Amino acid sequence: MFFSPKAQENLWKAIQNSLTSEFVEEFLQALLNLMKIMFVINHEYRENIKKFDGRYQFCSEDGQVTMAAVFSDGRMKVLEKMIDHPHITITFRDGQTLLNFMISPRQDILGSMLRHDVRTKGNLNYLYKFGYMAKKLQLMMPQL
Repeated sequence: MFFSPKAQENLWKAIQNSLTSEFVEEFLQALLNLMKIMFVINHEYRENIKKFDGRYQFCSEDGQVTMAAVFSDGRMKVLEKMIDHPHITITFRDGQTLLNFMISPRQDILGSMLRHDVRTKGNLNYLYKFGYMAKKLQLMMPQL
């Protein structure tokens, strides 16, 4: 079976996007699980979720990345699915955009929204709360 050069290029792009999205979802899941572990082992960090309920949905427009974080009763759950009634849904243009945002030293949600890299639906205060917890986690990590 022979494919035209354009079809081959499209196939390679699809494979690359799939691999990128899978890597990004694994990276996001690892970050959320690290956050979950730190809530358990670090009393000071756990104070961030004391008396806090929040339902976060992270996803990509292409549907390749779907991850949720649910905070309730001083605990955190990480789910690899769409959840009902999130307080905020953060939709990234694609997996690469999500990765670029997460590894950026200065996450600029407003700039990302203005560039149409990110869309949000829900209460933005939840996004700022999550950003604060993620930044605090980053500052707790030993510098290599």
